[in-house]
Amino acid sequence: MSLDVRTVTSSETADWMRAVSNGFLTAGTPSEELVADRFADVDLSRTQGAFDAGRCVATFRSFAQELTVVGGATVAADAITGVTVAPTHRRRGLLSRMMATDLAAAKERGETVASLIAAEYPIYGRYGFGPAAWSSVWEVSVHRAGLDPRRSGQPAGGGRIEMVDGADVRKLGPEVHAALAARQPGVVTRDERWWRQRTGAAPSSAHETWTEPFYVVHRAGDGTVDGLMTYGVDDTWGDSKQPLNTASVRDMIALNPAAERALWHYLCSVDWITTIRSGYRAPDDLLPLLLPDPRAARMVTNADWLWLRLLDVPRALEARTYGTEASLVLEVRDEAGPAGGRFLLDASTSGARCAPTTRSADLALDVAELATLYLGDESVRRLVDLGRAEESRAGAATTADAVFRTGRRPWCPDVF
Repeated sequence: MSLDVRTVTSSETADWMRAVSNGFLTAGTPSEELVADRFADVDLSRTQGAFDAGRCVATFRSFAQELTVVGGATVAADAITGVTVAPTHRRRGLLSRMMATDLAAAKERGETVASLIAAEYPIYGRYGFGPAAWSSVWEVSVHRAGLDPRRSGQPAGGGRIEMVDGADVRKLGPEVHAALAARQPGVVTRDERWWRQRTGAAPSSAHETWTEPFYVVHRAGDGTVDGLMTYGVDDTWGDSKQPLNTASVRDMIALNPAAERALWHYLCSVDWITTIRSGYRAPDDLLPLLLPDPRAARMVTNADWLWLRLLDVPRALEARTYGTEASLVLEVRDEAGPAGGRFLLDASTSGARCAPTTRSADLALDVAELATLYLGDESVRRLVDLGRAEESRAGAATTADAVFRTGRRPWCPDVF
């Protein structure tokens, strides 16, 4: 029988979820409660499956998302998730068919970019995606950090650390996150369901058991919450009956360096914790340099994280601000078609204008490479040296770097 690739019906959601679990090697039969919760606000018109003799063998879903770009504005994103193909049905073009359908619909809806977190590097470049923000994880040896335990849990400037519960986080967290999203390129929206899942108010998945974490917030001197941290702790003891516990940070957002310092110093001051796993942070995160001995923080992961695919080049480039005032003509190659063309970018620190042009190109590059530049994380000169961009006018790469690069790297705190 031929494979049937189409949107999923309400009666097929449990089979679709089972296929997702198989694809991510977390096999388990989803409960009716879990299926109902997961699909309570899912748009089935954006949920695709491939069916072989009535059984779901490939999955694909997208949802509406807002992405913060350089300068603090947001663009509408087609966020892609739940992408799987059963090992018995690989190399049959199923992902390509579902991706083409989704991107065409996103373009029709007027979404500016598509976004995803790539489990494997080689897959998505052929669809025009490029890594736009990287992520790092640090492991901190608390005893080596050099902090005075009598003072590290006491924030300076009149601030204070306060332990809270999941209900408090569901109330306070969205406002703190919204303030972060107003300034941090790479941040994506968190809906109510996100907060419910991360605080135990939604059913656990078929392969997970919910373990309540610890929640703390930082209050500034005026009492406003300007940072929050969620972390779990294992229960490990050495042979000599010494605690060797590791605290694993699940979420940490801070709106200023003072709150960031206070939260990390607090966690280093908790008795019995000897090691801290930072969770996913920006590669230029302040964490190591907030410690008296930065070598106490050892980077254990540094990898691509948020991938983007531009769907509307003029709209995307006009949404962000730039490091200097300059004009560039970009020749953008896009084999799939929706974002290709030659565009004149008139950039400035307050915004930009971008429109199709017939002028000679200054730079030529693939749409995936433009995505790597979009949030300011990559160097045009590096792309030219790698043969992934061509400098059609001498000095254009230097100009483009001054235009696109940012003082701090973009960061996406979330997986989706």
